[in-house]
Amino acid sequence: MPLQLNEEDNGKILVVHVSGKLAKADYEHFVPEFERLVKQNGKLRVLFDMADFHGWDAGALWEDTLFGAHHFSDIERLAMIGETKWQKGMATFCKPFTKATIRYFDHSAAAEAREWIGAK
Repeated sequence: MPLQLNEEDNGKILVVHVSGKLAKADYEHFVPEFERLVKQNGKLRVLFDMADFHGWDAGALWEDTLFGAHHFSDIERLAMIGETKWQKGMATFCKPFTKATIRYFDHSAAAEAREWIGAK
C-alpha cells in the first residue's frame, strides 16, 4: 500500500508515509481517518514522509485538490520529509493552499522533522 497512517500524541499528530504513486483509492482511506482525528482533536500536525514517492495519478491529484480546499484550516503544522528536488518544491507549492506552517526536511534530517512537528 503506498499510503500508511499512524497516530501519535493521542491523535494530535498524524504521520503519513507515502511511496510509489498515489491513486484515488488511497484518499478513500486517508480522508475519513484525517476527518475523524480533526473532529476528535481539532487542528492536526502532519508529518508527511515521502520515501520513494513518485506522485499522484490523475484521480488522486483531483482528490488531493479537493482535500486541500476542504481542509484549508485543519492543519497547524506540516513537516514534509523528502529526498528529491521536486519534493522540496512541493513545500513551497503547498503554502497558498493551507494555513499550516510548512517546513521541508531532507530524509537525513528526519529526526529534526519529528522534533519540530512535536514541539509545543
